[in-house]
Amino acid sequence: MTQKFATRYPLVMVPGMLGFVRLVLYPYWFGILTALRRGGAKVFPVMVSAVNSTEVRGEQLLLQIEQILRETGAAKVNLIGHSQGALTIRYAAAKRPDWVASVTSVAGPNHGSELADYLERGFPVDTAKGRLLNLLLRVFAWLTALLETGYHGPRQPVDIQASHQSLTTAGVALFNSRYPQGLPQTWGGQGPEEVNGVRYYSWSGTLQPGRTDRGLNLLDGTNRSCRLFARTFTREVGQCDGMVGRFSSHLGTVIGDDYPLDHFDIVNQSLGLVGKGAHPVRLFTEHAERLKAAGL
Repeated sequence: MTQKFATRYPLVMVPGMLGFVRLVLYPYWFGILTALRRGGAKVFPVMVSAVNSTEVRGEQLLLQIEQILRETGAAKVNLIGHSQGALTIRYAAAKRPDWVASVTSVAGPNHGSELADYLERGFPVDTAKGRLLNLLLRVFAWLTALLETGYHGPRQPVDIQASHQSLTTAGVALFNSRYPQGLPQTWGGQGPEEVNGVRYYSWSGTLQPGRTDRGLNLLDGTNRSCRLFARTFTREVGQCDGMVGRFSSHLGTVIGDDYPLDHFDIVNQSLGLVGKGAHPVRLFTEHAERLKAAGL
């Protein structure tokens, strides 16, 4: 077996809201874990609460990091988080930088999501529409827990309101005031490469007519959802992946922020049905090489 992607420290993969490790036989990181392991990487996909605050998810992650360190004998881990998973790993790194070699945000709402702001305005929790939305999210969370076969730990709590607040612009601004590590000082800029011994990286995509709405995405309903969600954006109109804005995603060293990938394509969902010319798995394998070259 090749050791091309064999990083010094294990890779820990953290999903976003409503995320999972594996639903029956279907993995969240579709094709990504296989490619990394084929190159010699030690990869640990973890499960945190599908719907809850970033802080609660972060505390759950810390317990799992501690277990991984104990099992592998490694001194640290490389954290990779998608969507809310990016905020989750930032929390863990801020709390225990001695356990973390690097933090990589993949389409992370590091300055909040305009979609979350729109839902907060349009679907208040004390209205019929808000209650219906909360019910749907609760059902999705219940189904995720029911079908999850890759996680065997204790039952994880659900808090829909806390999750929603954790993703709004105001909610993330409060989070950032407490955990600013890796954030850019200027809008659209890059953040510090290293803070407290932890390297920070990020990448994200944007919807690009003629590319993200072509190829296998013609068969993927999640791409249609992202194009619909993108209509809620005002500050980063035309510069988002459907759920997270291009500049809102910036953290640490920005590897790229305009890949032709929607919010689900970027983790090779669904079933690897992505847009024309898109290669999301390659982003992860190239990053493993980057981490390895950096001694991480």
